[in-house]
Amino acid sequence: VLLNKPKGYITTTEDPKGRKTVMDLVAGVNAPRIFPVGRLDRNTTGLLLITNDGMLAQKLAHPRNNVKKIYQVTLDKPLAKADFDKILAGVELEDGVAPVDALSYLSDKRELGIEIHSGRNRIVRRIFEALGYEVVKLDRVMYAGLTKKNIPRGKWRFMTEREVILLKHFKN
Repeated sequence: VLLNKPKGYITTTEDPKGRKTVMDLVAGVNAPRIFPVGRLDRNTTGLLLITNDGMLAQKLAHPRNNVKKIYQVTLDKPLAKADFDKILAGVELEDGVAPVDALSYLSDKRELGIEIHSGRNRIVRRIFEALGYEVVKLDRVMYAGLTKKNIPRGKWRFMTEREVILLKHFKN
């Protein structure tokens, strides 16, 4: 299942604190033991894969497989060209250098597209915060070659047979 996650939901199967989870959004899916692949934090929106295929989930989540993720980022202020270059060169974070595969300005210098393959926790937000920017909006638009195109925010759809085959044979 592909879900276009809205803001305010946590990416977990259940929450002891009673907060809204992504599983609430896919309650109508008639499949046993489904769970989210990877995580999007509560304030991040966008594409999330939900499956009952443990081997596929493990394959997509494992760092060695370099699964490509593309995010649309909106910052609190324009990104300076010098900081743009620093991000492409790799920003040093507390857990090591954050590699970025591609970065581009979108409509203005506050909106960017960023492509990464790292699955480290909150990596996109931490890259920009390390340089003094606040991420106002973060939206994952692509994951492992899949897009959220034609899936309204808060809605989901079953993957096509072709998409499932492509994921199962996914190579970086």
